[in-house]
Amino acid sequence: MLQNLDELRAEIDQIDKQMVELFQKRMEVCSRVSDYKRAHDLPVFAPDRERALLARVTEMAGEDLADYVQSIYRTILSASRSYQSTLRNSNSREYENIRRALETTPKLFPQRPTVACQGVTGAYSQIACDRLFKAPDIRFCRTFEQVFEAVERGDCEYGVLPIENSTAGSVKDVYDLMLRHNFSIVRAVRLRISHNLLAKHGTRPEDVSEVFSHQQALSQCEGYLAAKEGVKVTVVSNTAVAAQMVRDSGRTDVAAIASRLCAECYGLKILEEAIEDKDNNYTRFICISKRLEIYPGADRSTLMVTLPHRPGTLYNVLAKFHALNINLRKLESRPLPGREFEFMFCFDIEASVYAPELEKLFRDLETESEQLRYLGSYSEILG
Repeated sequence: MLQNLDELRAEIDQIDKQMVELFQKRMEVCSRVSDYKRAHDLPVFAPDRERALLARVTEMAGEDLADYVQSIYRTILSASRSYQSTLRNSNSREYENIRRALETTPKLFPQRPTVACQGVTGAYSQIACDRLFKAPDIRFCRTFEQVFEAVERGDCEYGVLPIENSTAGSVKDVYDLMLRHNFSIVRAVRLRISHNLLAKHGTRPEDVSEVFSHQQALSQCEGYLAAKEGVKVTVVSNTAVAAQMVRDSGRTDVAAIASRLCAECYGLKILEEAIEDKDNNYTRFICISKRLEIYPGADRSTLMVTLPHRPGTLYNVLAKFHALNINLRKLESRPLPGREFEFMFCFDIEASVYAPELEKLFRDLETESEQLRYLGSYSEILG
């Protein structure tokens, strides 16, 4: 006879009760294991033991349930490692840096610092910089790497860099440079990007045979450009540089895709406005500094994690975010130079810098990752 749903659920409730009781017993034994490991100076993580356990429970479960049991036990083992680390009262090295930064960072975000931006006058990085600071002294750099270098050398107090666009995706050149340079993120701004077709006065839209702009801007206007039959597209280092090139050219058949500010700065005419493919076209810019600074209201953090090259390591990290109820806003992976098929994972997470879950996360990641690099905690404003 087929049981009704209430009876089946009552049976599951009873089984769940037994599972929780058994889990409590398991963790109590884990606490004794932690005591033994601490007394004998043994690491929390025992990979050979875990591999053998996973193989054993997988065989016990049978073929139909093997994958499900392995998934459950990976989570249990991750919880066990975290619990053992907590019992050791081991502090996170990175979180100690956060505590010191919270004590030493001024309460007011700087208003008139020197700031490095890539490009020339009128660049979107300049617009982002003006949203972040009240009256910045902007020093323009030719490349993104020169922005990092200006901050590292102390030539500029801060640097502003684009990192992600809602249409074209991540600015991968910046992510690759993040692997090679030492810096901290102190604030971010999400800027609404509206592209315009700029040309010299007297040029008509139908006269344009070549368009200059940065690759990201061209990607964001792909549909618009596709409709321009016979028009050549030329990639340059920056949208503002494109506007400058149009101004300085002796031609009346060229145009630039750039900001409205560029039209004002270089005496150009706006032939067509808002030519981006999507109305909700936003670019995120990060503000970097040489030292770690954490200002009031910081509710986002960025981490770079290098994981062992074995199955399940990324899953274990993602499971920790879920277990600690930490929202993952972005995950970016970049290949590690000189290491075949190995990657650095960059996580943008949403959590108050004061949240105890953040310290737990750092402690667990320090135990399980090859390298954990904390890039800063900050707030993001809408420009």
